[in-house]
Amino acid sequence: MTVPDLATTQRAFLFADPAAHSLSPRMHGAAFTHAGLPGTYEARRVPTGALASAVAGLRAPGVLGANLSLPHKEAVVPLLDSLSDAARAVGAVNTVIHRDGQLHGENTDAPGLLAALRDAGLPDLGPGEPVVILGAGGAARAAAFVALRDMRARAWIVNRTLDRARALAAEFRPHGEVQAAAPDDVPWADTPLVINASSAGLNDPEQAPLDASFLARLPAGALVYDMVYKPAETRLMREARALGLNAENGLGMLAHQARLAFTAWTGADVPVRVFLDALGEEAGSGSVAGRTP
Repeated sequence: MTVPDLATTQRAFLFADPAAHSLSPRMHGAAFTHAGLPGTYEARRVPTGALASAVAGLRAPGVLGANLSLPHKEAVVPLLDSLSDAARAVGAVNTVIHRDGQLHGENTDAPGLLAALRDAGLPDLGPGEPVVILGAGGAARAAAFVALRDMRARAWIVNRTLDRARALAAEFRPHGEVQAAAPDDVPWADTPLVINASSAGLNDPEQAPLDASFLARLPAGALVYDMVYKPAETRLMREARALGLNAENGLGMLAHQARLAFTAWTGADVPVRVFLDALGEEAGSGSVAGRTP
């Protein structure tokens, strides 16, 4: 693939539904400015039925690519020309890279999540320790990939629809120990890390993916990581902190995955601090902002 001509204005997008809540345009706008590159980033609401035509438009000259969010991370896969090994293993794409009319799928959610968890004080995990993942969509795939490949943990997938959790667990079983479970069957007392990879709380701040009674069974020092970043403090985080647990929102993951996507599009290595600073008050309300270099 040839490097895009960054002397002229380049365009990048977010395709999601909904998209109005996204903070990504602020981050990427700051990144273009920091790197001294002419470029724009636009969040577009793309309903499911319009995804194919939106993706086809990424092949136009002057387009760097796009990020994908709910509900497109899995549906976009067959629309692309190639996938990275990570995207193929995760089974979901959050970053599309355009080069010479070809569209390449990448997953920066997984490494972005791992970096954010470390910033948030990821507990030391021994091999086979339980990690609970809430949800069974594209974000849950990235979480399962990190839990199994990077942490060597045993992943427990909890989802409102148990059949979806079972399907995801079966798909990831070749990568390690993973199983679907109802909340009552999870070994909460031995679980040092809970990751909310569902959309609970995104549209309704009072919606939580998990009853607080289960949080109360977690051990001292456990980390509850909520991928939802708006509102800055979700109900899940609030209830976890009320119980004395560590809790963090998804702003750190948002910044880290955005940095990786920007580098893939432009070749420019912009510090993650630039992305976090662009989030302003949202990032300032979380502890990640004080720990990330």
